[in-house]
Amino acid sequence: MKWAAWAAAAAAGCGLLLLLVLMGPLGALAEEERRQEEERRAAAAAAGAGMLAPGSDIPRAYWALIEEWGTYCPTLTPPRLAAQLQTESGWNPDVISGRQLSTAGAIGIAQFLPGTWAEYGIDANGDGVADPTDPEDAIPSAAIYDCAVARMVRDVPGDPIDNMLAAYNAGPGTVINHQGVPAESWGNGETYNYVRHIRALEKTLAAPPPAYGQGPVTAQAAAVLSLAREQIGAPYVWGGGDKDGPTGGGFDCSGLVVYAYYQVTGVELPRTSQTQRGAGVRVTAEQMMPGDIIVINNDGDWGHVGIYAGGGMMIHAPRPGKWVEEVELAGYWSGFTWDIRRVL
Repeated sequence: MKWAAWAAAAAAGCGLLLLLVLMGPLGALAEEERRQEEERRAAAAAAGAGMLAPGSDIPRAYWALIEEWGTYCPTLTPPRLAAQLQTESGWNPDVISGRQLSTAGAIGIAQFLPGTWAEYGIDANGDGVADPTDPEDAIPSAAIYDCAVARMVRDVPGDPIDNMLAAYNAGPGTVINHQGVPAESWGNGETYNYVRHIRALEKTLAAPPPAYGQGPVTAQAAAVLSLAREQIGAPYVWGGGDKDGPTGGGFDCSGLVVYAYYQVTGVELPRTSQTQRGAGVRVTAEQMMPGDIIVINNDGDWGHVGIYAGGGMMIHAPRPGKWVEEVELAGYWSGFTWDIRRVL
């Protein structure tokens, strides 16, 4: 685990005084970061999404690193990180590309430029050297940089995953200036095609999602789903919807959930997707039953929620400019971590 490696490095290099400090406020911060990471991993495991395909050509030596660091933030999965590394270097940790007389080249399995490595490269294996040609350092550092640029471009329109990958390739400033992935006409299409290639490749490197549970459809669940389906076509309205129905002319994701469950059960669920994570009990994707709610960490803050309709489908209010709809969970939504809650 990376936390252990960092702690060991700190102990070896900084002495007793720093260790005493770390046991105070900084130690509490590290403990909170560790707790949050474990929570992310638990949610990913519960969802069963984003694991590596057993038959893929990913070198076994890198498997554990990719599965560990591929859940570092909500826009990253192990297959996505693996697809990125394969695209960057073809799994060659010694490659140096793009070097010219006046510029240094991109180095190693994750193809870090020297300046970027100096800022984001870490000594993840605790051997005393942060080395871009060492996959044990470079793979974790790639995940850290992915998640850093994802935060930098999180307010840019478009798909946050595409924007993250484009920012890794061309820099976050380019994505901000273009307000998304640069068009195919920009830069000979390098960044545009880089994103498209990784998004296609990650699907071939991902294990099939677990079979979503079906289970019995209880009378209450059937009534909740029936009422939710009656809202299909209602516009998405930020903050819209409460226990009595649409407000402002429509629903947001959590407002739809509150309405459907209250009208059937008389129980008023918490109003936001984040607080709905505390409702009921957690179940896995394999255990899901129609009527469970799926809280999805699509924005780093568990910002979306829908109702499991059975058969791998979800009823939800997606986002501004869209309408309440019933969609497949496979594909886009399976690329994020979930917290599945049984409230009936």
